[in-house]
Amino acid sequence: MMARAYGLDLRQRVIEAIEGGMSTRTAARRYAIGESTAGSWHRRWRATGNVRPGRQGNPGGSLLDAHEAFILASVDEAVDITLAEIAERLARERSVTVDPSTIWYFFRRRGITYKKRPRTLRNRSVRMSA
Repeated sequence: MMARAYGLDLRQRVIEAIEGGMSTRTAARRYAIGESTAGSWHRRWRATGNVRPGRQGNPGGSLLDAHEAFILASVDEAVDITLAEIAERLARERSVTVDPSTIWYFFRRRGITYKKRPRTLRNRSVRMSA
């Protein structure tokens, strides 16, 4: 579970206190927040004029998005290529080092099923007579 951001009203009060001449440390103690938190809010406000928090969490996307055409072309070239072989080819030809599971997630996000199964003889069960 991710932590929630402090409210805008608290951020505004801290910034107003600092702008009013209070030190960052004193403002942080007064509002029971961390000194570095008060300082970062004030720096953000000075830089952008905005007190809203930034977006939390992973920004999304993948390192492999830039190499989508290359990966899909590799699969079209060699239909029986494995995820490990795609990873090796990315490392060799594009200098991108990724784990085969990252490539699996790449395909999953695009709704592409990519399952390699070894060819085996069909299982034939013989029914025994009583």
